[in-house]
Amino acid sequence: MMMRLHSHSQASTSCPNHCPRGVSQQQNRLLSGSSRLSSSTSSSGNRRLPPINVLSNVSVQETRDVSAKVRQLHLLTAVKTPYLPNGKFDLPAYDRMLEQQISQGVQGVIVGGTTGEGQCMSWDEHIMLIAHTVNSFGSQLAVVGNTGSNSTREALHASEQGFAVGMHAALQINPYYGKTSASGLVTHLRATLDEGPAIVYNVPSRTGQDISDEVVASIAEHPNFLGMKECTGNARIAAHLSRGTLCWSGNDDEAHDARHDAGAAGVISVTSNLLPGIMSRLMTSRDPELAASIQALMGWLFSEPNPIPLNTAMAMCGLVQPVFRLPYVPMSKPQREEGAKLLRALQQHIPGCKEVRVMEDDEFKIIGRY
Repeated sequence: MMMRLHSHSQASTSCPNHCPRGVSQQQNRLLSGSSRLSSSTSSSGNRRLPPINVLSNVSVQETRDVSAKVRQLHLLTAVKTPYLPNGKFDLPAYDRMLEQQISQGVQGVIVGGTTGEGQCMSWDEHIMLIAHTVNSFGSQLAVVGNTGSNSTREALHASEQGFAVGMHAALQINPYYGKTSASGLVTHLRATLDEGPAIVYNVPSRTGQDISDEVVASIAEHPNFLGMKECTGNARIAAHLSRGTLCWSGNDDEAHDARHDAGAAGVISVTSNLLPGIMSRLMTSRDPELAASIQALMGWLFSEPNPIPLNTAMAMCGLVQPVFRLPYVPMSKPQREEGAKLLRALQQHIPGCKEVRVMEDDEFKIIGRY
């Protein structure tokens, strides 16, 4: 499915002096008739709530149109970021990857997610990669920028910049490590949703905190809430859907059943970096045999923390240079030998893969400073 999506703005759009900082001329139109939220006061002048310095809720046709299109997507790839030997982005390799994704039926990408190693990027790198993706591919697939953070200030600033360079939606997460209360979580997520359309990501295995059903209910009526990327299983997805909350599965091994049994919109996938065509078929047609045929590879891809196995596999397939930014390191040679067997069995379905090599340890480059 080829989608033509028009972003909120173009990275090259200039902004007159009256635009808020970081907001392009076109995005500024989303703010017409609204201003930044100010302190709420009672009729007696007593302050009720502290000011929240974020973009206020805006309901305009452009935002609704983009949001509606994102909600229709069945397959989004949490796309890998490839590197040059000096540790910088390998944009030619990235562009080849995205061209192959589009040709195989992928409808959207998450840029700078966990798989794309946003956690290893500076914010300048992060926003640049979002802008590059929008400018190169934004008319052919949805660009969802991972601009969430455990710091609300960072999440708001990154999201504002992401929308200013044209991303169609954001991926927002609950504060990890420095966890907050349920009330704080609702306030954090509402503030990030005020910036623009967003999918909210629930992955307790990484954040250490579940986004409860009560929290989801509290943010579900926000006009910019698109739905959940849910990693706690298909029963939870079905429960969300019963209350009217759209979900994408965050678990590749459960995605087929999530889509066809639990009613998920689709999947935000890691495996589709390697097997975009198969994952597209699994999201558009019920095919339990095909789903079963890739379970072993999926198991290997998550046998170490993501993105370690994917990075290793893509280097073994010759799709990216064998460069790792620390703290990630390649899988061991015995693990690579196991993975090579699984990859060779599916090689015809891996776009651009001419050969699967086990590789020697000294072929990998591991970089701590870049």
